[in-house]
This record gives sequence, structure tokens and C-alpha cells, in this order.
Amino acid sequence: MINDSEKVKFRINMTTKSPSRKQIIAPIDNNNKSKFITSLSAHITNLNSALRNIKPDVMADFVQTDQHGIIITTNKIASPLGIQTIETYIKNINYIDSNNIGTPYLPQSKSYLKIIGISYLM
Repeated sequence: MINDSEKVKFRINMTTKSPSRKQIIAPIDNNNKSKFITSLSAHITNLNSALRNIKPDVMADFVQTDQHGIIITTNKIASPLGIQTIETYIKNINYIDSNNIGTPYLPQSKSYLKIIGISYLM
């Protein structure tokens, strides 16, 4: 005879203190995107040193491309000054055409903006 009342039920508890994705989207055309990616390790190092001058605990962890441009993922949410620093850095790269680079921005989903405490604007 088997007693089923003593079976252990496993549960997964997940607590999130901050958004799991801290991204900055930098609109950039395909030609500039490929030029940026070719020397990505140098750009990550330079971005981290530029961000460290503003706030020592913010670092760029990962860079990926999508149809809109490049997405820079940081370990913490970047301040408006950090976003401006990233824009200045990208526009000052010698071999990239700065006319085809837009202003970096945070993802615009309502839930993401609600998590980080920014009001959603249409």
C-alpha cells in the first residue's frame, strides 16, 4: 500500500527586484551597423570606460543587432546622461557616418516602462 499524502510538490518561486532586461536601442543603418560590429570588443571597452566616468557601477554587458539598429544591454538601467554618453560615443567613431544615427532610447513597452518607473507617453 502506497501513501500519496507524503509526496513532495516542487514549486519554483521567482522574485525580480529589477527589470531583467536593461537595454538601450541605438537606431543605426545597416552599413554603420556592420562597421560597428567589426570592432565590437574595442567599442565595449570604450563604452564601459565612458559609462564608468558617469556612474561607476553601470557597464555594457552585451551588444546585439536587430532591424532597428544595435541594442546595448547594461547591468543596470542607464540614466539619461548614460544614454547621451552612448549617443556621443557612437557619433564620434571616425569610420561611422553620424548622419545616419538616431538618438538612443529605452524599449517602449508599457510593462517595461512601468517596472522602471517611467510614465508611458503615446
